[in-house]
Amino acid sequence: MEFKAVQDAVIANNLSFFENSSPELIASIQHSKSFDTPLHIACRLGKADILKWMIDSNKTNLEACNREGKRPLHEAAHNSHDDCVCLLLGHKVQVDPFKSGDWTPLMLACTKSSLSTVQILLQAGADPCLKNKDGWNSFHIACREGHLTIVQCLMKFKPDIWNTKSKNHRSPLHTAALYGRTETVLYLVTECSYCTDEKDCCGVTPLMDALRAGHIDTAHVLIDLHKAATKIIVTSETI
Repeated sequence: MEFKAVQDAVIANNLSFFENSSPELIASIQHSKSFDTPLHIACRLGKADILKWMIDSNKTNLEACNREGKRPLHEAAHNSHDDCVCLLLGHKVQVDPFKSGDWTPLMLACTKSSLSTVQILLQAGADPCLKNKDGWNSFHIACREGHLTIVQCLMKFKPDIWNTKSKNHRSPLHTAALYGRTETVLYLVTECSYCTDEKDCCGVTPLMDALRAGHIDTAHVLIDLHKAATKIIVTSETI
């Protein structure tokens, strides 16, 4: 049996294909380059019925890794397929495995706008304070994306999660300002205790980031509410 035939059956949500196939044979299928298994494809596309068949067959490795180190839970969480996430977690898969770059399923979920996926993972014991290879935790990632409901959820779950820095000493406030996430910046400066004009390892402040990226509304929030010092911009233009 070729991988493409199995992949096409997953894409078409053709459950009868699997019901008429050998579970052992399906479990042995793997893409020669990506190392994806049928389980990865089902979780990536949100095919919960096919995922359930694979789980019930008791032949599928629920912790199989592809070339990127992604497990099925990474795929389901990254693509906001809550039913697949719940099926996997219900069968006791690891909730915080790292893929390449040290990304967990929760970190990947925080790149999307699905609050429910984040909540499911947190309730299952996912640790939002784990950091990837760049020193970013899930809160930092959510601030970059500007998903305020997820930022608020993480803060409610762990109130001091805002107090984090990347490996180059950038705070979530730096990142939210750089990406022009004005609503998130407003929340951060009112609900968190970031130091005004704190600098990263290159001497850059959140206000500098906002202005150099052209995010004027974000800059106004930092100046008016966070009392960021505008004079630093004049003395730091060459940084």
